[in-house]
Amino acid sequence: MYSIKNKVAVITGAGGVLGGSVAKSFVAAGAKVVAMDIRQEPLDKRVEELKTINPDVIGLVGNALDIESLRKAAADIVAKWGSIDILINIAGGNIPGATLAAEQAFFDMQIADWDKVTNLNMNGTVYPSYVFGEVMARQGSGSIVNISSMAAFQGMTRVPGYSAAKAAVSNFTQWLACEMAMKYGDGIRVNAIAPGFFIGDQNRAVLINPDGSLTDRSKKVLAKTPMGRFGDITELNGAIQFLCSKAASFITGVVLPIDGGFNAFSGV
Repeated sequence: MYSIKNKVAVITGAGGVLGGSVAKSFVAAGAKVVAMDIRQEPLDKRVEELKTINPDVIGLVGNALDIESLRKAAADIVAKWGSIDILINIAGGNIPGATLAAEQAFFDMQIADWDKVTNLNMNGTVYPSYVFGEVMARQGSGSIVNISSMAAFQGMTRVPGYSAAKAAVSNFTQWLACEMAMKYGDGIRVNAIAPGFFIGDQNRAVLINPDGSLTDRSKKVLAKTPMGRFGDITELNGAIQFLCSKAASFITGVVLPIDGGFNAFSGV
C-alpha cells in the first residue's frame, strides 16, 4: 500500500540537503529517481551517492525556472522510462538579501531580493508542475508534492518574501489539485508538506549562535513547539512517500504540517 517501487520520480533541487534526503529515501524504496538540479557539481556527487544504493538513477541539469529546460528534461525522462509518476518540487529556499536582520525594517529590504525569492519559490513550483504535470495529464495518473512552510500559515518576522511565496505555494497546491481531479480524473493528486523548523545551511545563522547555543529566535520556536525540539530532515521522507503512494489515493489538495505541533499550538 505504501510502495513506490518502480515509480518514476522527478525530484527538483536534488543537489541540496532536503532534495538529497528525499532522493536517498526514494531510491532506497525502489523508485526510479530523476535527480534534477541547476548546479552540475553537487548534482554529480548526489547521483554518484544515489547509485550506490540503487542503479536506477539519472541526473539531469535543469533550471526549474526555465520552461524549455524542463520540457527537454520531460522528453528525456519519458524516452528513457516511459512515464513520470511522481514530481517532488523541492527547488527553492530563502536568500540572504530577502531575510531581514533583527534591526531592519521592511523598507530596508531590496525589492530585487524580494523578486528573486518569490520567483524561485513560487514559479520554481509552478513551472515544473506545468511541464511534468502535463505528462501526468496525458497518462491520467501521477502525484505531485510541493514544499510549503510554517511561514505560510502565520505571520513570521524577518522572512517576508519567503513567507509570501510559500503561502502562494499552498494556494497553488489546492488549486492545481482541484484542476487535475476535475479535468483529468482521480488518478492525479497534488499535495504539499509544510515543514516546521529544521536546522540547515540556510537558517543555521539565525537559529544557532557561533558558540553553538540557541539564538533568541530558536528559543521562541521551541517554546511554541510542543515536542520541544527541532526536526530531523529525514523525518520528512515518510510523509512524502505516503503522499505519493496508493495509501493516499483519496488525498489531494492537502498541506500537511510536519512540525512537532508548532502550527497547532497557540503558545498558551
